[in-house]
Amino acid sequence: MKQYLIAVVLLVSTALQAQRPLTTTPSGGNKKAMVGEKVGLTDITINYDRPAVKGREGKIWGQLVPVGYTDQGFGSSKEAPWRAGANESTTIEFSTDVKIEGQLLAKGKYGFFIAYGVNESTLIFSKDNTSWGSFYYDPKKDVLRIKIKPVATERSVEWLKYEFTNETENAATINLSWEKLSFPFKVEVDLITTQIEIFRNELRTDKGFFWLGWQTAAQWCADHNTNLEEALLWADTATNPNVLGDRNFISLSTKASVLDKLGRTSEAKSIMKQAVPLGTMPQIHQYGRVLLTAKKMQEALEVFKMNYEKNPNQFTTLMGLVRGYSGVGDYKKALEFAEKALPIAPAGPNKANLEKMIGMLKEGKDVN
Repeated sequence: MKQYLIAVVLLVSTALQAQRPLTTTPSGGNKKAMVGEKVGLTDITINYDRPAVKGREGKIWGQLVPVGYTDQGFGSSKEAPWRAGANESTTIEFSTDVKIEGQLLAKGKYGFFIAYGVNESTLIFSKDNTSWGSFYYDPKKDVLRIKIKPVATERSVEWLKYEFTNETENAATINLSWEKLSFPFKVEVDLITTQIEIFRNELRTDKGFFWLGWQTAAQWCADHNTNLEEALLWADTATNPNVLGDRNFISLSTKASVLDKLGRTSEAKSIMKQAVPLGTMPQIHQYGRVLLTAKKMQEALEVFKMNYEKNPNQFTTLMGLVRGYSGVGDYKKALEFAEKALPIAPAGPNKANLEKMIGMLKEGKDVN
């Protein structure tokens, strides 16, 4: 009897082992795919299976993909949306909070479904990201629903695909395209909040033991005109040699930028007077160009003069004086330095541009 039971157990075990599926290509000839992109500092990843049209033009929308919610005859859902792909559920994951068509969605991984409609379709982001297809779809697990209008496309897309378009610094449009229809939806990220939080976290690590990290964070805030009070503290750290700071052109000019954005103009000017003598020739020249762009012509000229005194008879410093004198309307003086720069001008675009500027100055025109 004991031997009989052992034989039965072995038989059952063998049968169960035989039922384990082998690794094969996806069923139905569909292709597994993954597409992702970093929008701002947010990672967005979509995993899906790609069905093909396979000669079914005109039979996809409203037939293969039914309108609205349907009973698929299997699973617990009697009103299931389309799985927005094939085989397993389509999933979409965000590494930070985002906005979908203006509505907030917390970071995380979601099952993605679409209730298709000719004039209006509903995008569904569900907490259920593990079920097969939409056979077990439960509306109670919906986190966000967005209504969009499907867009007809000129060319047919054979294999269903997701792609990112219209990328900006803090947004992108995700398009699901198949046959001659596209479902676009805009994703926006809070780049400012995310970046500042990353700065705060990283400055508490070994990355905060060198002045450049603090300067980088402060300059980013100045460039984006945000978080300026904290940025000034970061700039103070970057320039304080009693802790880990260093008083150089970069760190000091960053502090001046923050002060300027805070409206503390006189303090910013005082800091830049300390910074300019510490700068390299290209750094000082670029600062002069920034002042020209800001229409601070006399200040720019003074900076170009200082650069020339430190680095006389260099093409770069001569060109600084050309632009500086032209900016204040002294075209005769600008022409004098332009003609002095011409013999040492690098061949190519630099020389051609200088020759053009000389012609403008002779006509009494500003070269900036």
